[in-house]
Amino acid sequence: MDGYSRRAFMGRTAAFLAGSAAGGKGILSALDVKSAADKQGVAPAGKPGGVPFRLGLASYTFREYSLEETLAMTVRLGLKRITFKDFHLPLQSSDEDIKLTVTKVRAAGLELYAGGVIYMKLPEEVQNAFRYARAAGMDIIIGVPEHDLLPLVEQKVKATGIKVAIHNHGPTDPVYPTPESAYERIKHLDGRIGLCLDIGHTQRADTDPSLSAERFADRLLDVHIKDVTSADREGGTVEIGRGVIDIPKFLRTLIRIGYDGTASFEFEKDGKDPLPGVAESVGFIRGCLSAIGVGPL
Repeated sequence: MDGYSRRAFMGRTAAFLAGSAAGGKGILSALDVKSAADKQGVAPAGKPGGVPFRLGLASYTFREYSLEETLAMTVRLGLKRITFKDFHLPLQSSDEDIKLTVTKVRAAGLELYAGGVIYMKLPEEVQNAFRYARAAGMDIIIGVPEHDLLPLVEQKVKATGIKVAIHNHGPTDPVYPTPESAYERIKHLDGRIGLCLDIGHTQRADTDPSLSAERFADRLLDVHIKDVTSADREGGTVEIGRGVIDIPKFLRTLIRIGYDGTASFEFEKDGKDPLPGVAESVGFIRGCLSAIGVGPL
């Protein structure tokens, strides 16, 4: 495992899971969890020494849960940044309702930095995506615009300053199956149009996520971090560290290229009970980063 054993950092995961379980039965409110973490001096996931990027959560992970439950579990995981799928902030929400939701996010001590994945098949869907993002104060739209809508997307990026990170969806996706397929479409467009590198779908397309991150570093705006069971279209989400992706190599690559965005956990497995798997995945990544921080990059 790239110079250190799984056991060394799985111990950190076990401790993290124990700490989560100690919170008692049921799901505490986000504010209750935040208060408890503050009192106990729990360090949130931010930028560890030598690591330029931050950790976050893609709320698709908690698609079976309410907004309040999603915020509470994100705080419980020690994450500070979140990107909303429309389960938790519907795309047709009024500006007023969007601002009320953002107030709840901030009260929980979280930053709503992005929205998505947002599909854009019609010009009016492009217009609405930017309205939605601007009302929420999002920095990034994680999107899948149809190819013929990219000129309109570029116009909106220039007008609003909101970035668009195109998300790849693997070998079964006819629009953007790989990071390269998106990059080739946008490389001559405004530099604020870039990639959301989903490393699971990239691996499913039998492409090394580390190589993609390095090749397209100039347009890497966001990362969805996960693991998969196999490097083909049949590969499914699994707890990070149990699959086929070389996670330590990928994290080292992000550090080497100076990626300073967010790596958000998107856990597609166990929709009705994802917290244990996400907690294990978060612990694995933190263990890797801890080991990388004291070893050669």
